[in-house]
Amino acid sequence: MQKDHTLHIKHRELRFCRLHPDPAQAHSASLMLDGLDGVHEVSPAETHLLFVRYDITIITLPLIESALVELGFHLDNSLIHKLRRALYAYTEETQRANLGLEGENTADRKVFIQNYLKRRHGCRDERPEHWRSYL
Repeated sequence: MQKDHTLHIKHRELRFCRLHPDPAQAHSASLMLDGLDGVHEVSPAETHLLFVRYDITIITLPLIESALVELGFHLDNSLIHKLRRALYAYTEETQRANLGLEGENTADRKVFIQNYLKRRHGCRDERPEHWRSYL
């Protein structure tokens, strides 16, 4: 019997709060999530709506959301969206447990590493190693 891997691919929408300094949070979030392990497609539909397609064997919606919140994005916290996110989190957790994939997932760390590498900051020393001891 062959397993159907399309059951592991989830299509979700993320809605962002409109009261945020970034008027196009969906576009900014898509840049952060693009190329992340397990995320197959990220497309902003509106300024506050983002469609995400991902593989739950690698990353889950709660991990994506927590990474975005840590990076400063504000999710829509209306009651219907909180309930929807809780239902998705429960079903994904249950499906991962049934697949035997319980445990820590490192995909959320990769979001932060990817974001860190894209930013310009003072933590990088561009000088060659042999010149660093002179200043």
